[in-house]
This record gives sequence, structure tokens and C-alpha cells, in this order.
Amino acid sequence: MSAAPVWSVDPRTGNPREQVAVEATAEEVDRVVRAGHAARDALADRAARAAFLRTAAELLEESGEHIIEAADAETALGPARLTGELARTAAQLRAFAEVVDEGAYLDVHIDHEDGSRTPPWPDLRRYKIPLGVVAVYAASNFPLAFSVPGGDTASALAAGCPVVVKAHPDHPATSELCASVLRRAAARTGLPEDVLTLVHGFDAGVELIRHPLVGAAGFTGSVRGGRALFDAAAARPAPIPFHGELGSLNPVVVTGTAAAERAGEIGTGLGGSMTLGVGQFCTKPGFVLVPEGAAGDQLLKTLTEAVSSTGSGVLLDHRMRDAFVTGVQERAALPDVGAPVTPGAGGEHTVSAGFLTVPAARLTAEGPHDALLEECFGPVTVIARYTSVDEIAAVLARLPGNLTATLHTATESPDPDAARLLPALTPLAGRILVNAWPTGVAVAPAQHHGGPYPATTSTSTSVGATAIERWLRPVTYQSTPETLLPPELREDNPLNLPRRVDGRRA
Repeated sequence: MSAAPVWSVDPRTGNPREQVAVEATAEEVDRVVRAGHAARDALADRAARAAFLRTAAELLEESGEHIIEAADAETALGPARLTGELARTAAQLRAFAEVVDEGAYLDVHIDHEDGSRTPPWPDLRRYKIPLGVVAVYAASNFPLAFSVPGGDTASALAAGCPVVVKAHPDHPATSELCASVLRRAAARTGLPEDVLTLVHGFDAGVELIRHPLVGAAGFTGSVRGGRALFDAAAARPAPIPFHGELGSLNPVVVTGTAAAERAGEIGTGLGGSMTLGVGQFCTKPGFVLVPEGAAGDQLLKTLTEAVSSTGSGVLLDHRMRDAFVTGVQERAALPDVGAPVTPGAGGEHTVSAGFLTVPAARLTAEGPHDALLEECFGPVTVIARYTSVDEIAAVLARLPGNLTATLHTATESPDPDAARLLPALTPLAGRILVNAWPTGVAVAPAQHHGGPYPATTSTSTSVGATAIERWLRPVTYQSTPETLLPPELREDNPLNLPRRVDGRRA
């Protein structure tokens, strides 16, 4: 039986474009994982890793025109958005090269022997080592920044882990092109090409998570798919870390004072954020608490104008389009749910943006309206109208974990509710925003892109310098002769690494 073909599909028409590859068999998955495992020693050289990451960024930029053309043909995200995403992806690779150069991620601690302690201390030297081959499951909505050359791949390679990427079926041609660029970058810097390999197919993804030489996995996608892989990772004879980003509602609270002060500004900003990228950002504000009354009414009027002026758009594939249309229809049919701007089918291949409204009181207890507290992927948000801060707190207490949570407060006068609401939002998400919008995730050292389940399956971030920590584990050498120690832990610090010695930063 021949392997199933992998087709690149035009989401603007639903028609196949070209056959890109074939789905990997179990034997092929085994081969690429073993090849990656064999490349581990080559990645141990920090200087070579940093050079590889910088070269990958350079070659991606050189191939940018072809990559953007392929990605737009497969995702309909548009050249402007994809140009920015490519720049972000290259910057991400260079940022991790700097992390590797600095070496602080190794978290070196040295405690010298001290017999005066109770109990006595032996000589202890601790640092972090790579976990091994990392399986990366590419995202649909970011064909570059969260896919083959994206943050999971960049951080895993920076940690010294070979990577096997399971391509997303929505952009296989883009995935093949990016993988070839990264493999060329490896060869150019003297590393084996198999530090990065690519496989296609659902079954290949299942085989990958089960492979005994895979040491960790990163995933960005749906709750259903991510949870299945997470469970498979935990069910292995030797369970492995699974860092999954699954889904997020990204709640927003607008205080009464904020609505009275700047309803128009907030309504316009919300409209732009929820429709950005046809509502396909993982940080889209999907649930907004707005006060009842004149100020809230004005906010919704402005939001109506902003959303109504947004044209129809193409989602990443027709399966997502059908799920969006069905999802908003089911939510809109619930009692007391209104649709000032009706979201749904915009045409045979497109969707139209809109928003739903519901009294917040409908959401303070379990019931059929709980569907409004679940992510709906696409250009829609839910506006819950509240009558008191207590009602806000009751709704927030029922929300699942999120990537972000946002509070809009007064900026020109004291806001009596802000001090109570910010602590109520903090347990819900990994990034808390005040008077801003969550779409857009800066690649910065202090960034945290993660949150309580189901936003993610771990406490780690997938964006920013500390994303490298997901692919490392600590090991301590006790009473080990200098000649046997790895260079990172030797007394004379030959690699000039930042470290703590006897509790002090050296």
C-alpha cells in the first residue's frame, strides 16, 4: 500500500494546488528520530549552535520572497502579515543565538565543600543539559513563527536538542521550504542536516510522540488534538514533558469608569484586536465584560461600527470555516443572546466578523450558556453585560485558564474597581494587560506566553528567552575530580559562563 499523498490546498478556493510530499510511515519516523538522536553530539558545541541559528535567520530572510509567496498561497494570511511574521521568526532565531552565547540558561551553581555546615556540604556542581530529540507539532495560524522555524524549534535547537517537526497540513509546501532552509543552514555551519527533520501525516504525529528516543514535545493547536498528544506523552513507559498551547478565551474586563471615560476608544480597539488576522490569533480577545448602562451602550455602538466596516475574510482551511459558522450559530441560538453584528458565513469560502451579547447573570452558574465561555476560533467575540463588580467576580471565577487577561481602567481619574479586579484576573492567565490589547506577543526576555490549563499544559513560556528551559534538565556532580567535570563546571571557568559560587553571583 502506497503512502498517502500530502497536498497543498488553496484556502481561498478549497482546491488542491500541488502534491508536496507523502505521509511518513512508522519506519520513516523511526529513521528520522534516530538520525536526530545521532546528531546530538554535534549540537553540543555552543558556538556552532549560535552560528547555526544566526545562519538560519539569514537564509530565511534571503528566501523570504519565496517563503511568503508559498505561505500566502496556503494560508491566505496576506503578504503584509507574513512579511512581519518572517521578520519576527528571524529575530527569534537571532535572540536564541544570543541566549546561547551568554550561557546563563545553563544555570550553573557551584557550592564548595564545607565541613562546618550541619550536615556537612560535599562539593556540588549543578548545570542543565539537553533532554534529547524534541518533537515539534507546528501551528496552523502561524506558518513561520510557530511552525518549522518557529519558537519551539529555535529554543530546542538553542538548548542543544535535535528537532523533528510534524508539519501542519494547512501549509505543507511552506513547511518543506522552511525545513530545507534550516537544513542548509546546518550544513553551512558544519552541523549534520539531521539536526532538523520534517514529517507529514496524522499517524506520523502519533508515532513521533511514542518514539522512545523522543525526549520532549512542543505543540500549538486545538484542545482536542493537544490533549490527545499530552495523554499519549504521559502514557509512555517513560513519560516525557509535553509543552502544549491548546486554547484561550483571553478575557477582558472594562470597568464602569473606563467605559464612561473612553467608550469609543475601547470599542474601536476591541474591534481591531478581535478581527486581526480574521480572528485567528491565539490571543484574540474572545470574551469581554462590559457594564450595563449608557457608557457600555456607547462602547457597543463603536464596536458595531468597527466590526461592520471589516470585510469578509478567509480562514486557514474550510474545516475551520465550517466549525466557525456552526459554532456561532449554536451560540447565537441560546436564550438572551443577541447578535448586533451577526458573525458567520461571508460567502462560499469566507466568513464575516461579528459579536454576540449576553447578560453576565446568565454565566454565573453552570448551564447551556457555558458554550460562550469556550474559545470560538475566528472573528467573533462575546460581550457579557454586567451590573456589578460582584457579578464580574462571579463570572471570572468560572473561566478556564488563559494565555492573557486584560483590564481596562480609567486613565484620567481614580478607578475604584481596578485594585479589586486585577487580583481576580491574575490567576487566570500568564500575561496580564492593563489598558492594552492582547493580540501581538513581543519576543522579549520578560515575555510569558503560557497560562493555566487549557491555555497550556505546563507552566512554561513558548515565547522569550526562558522558552529554552523547556528542553533542559538539571544535573549535579558531587565530589567529582576536576579532570572529570564538564568544562561548564570546572573551577577555572574556561568557558567564562555566568554562575553562582557559594551562593554569590560570580
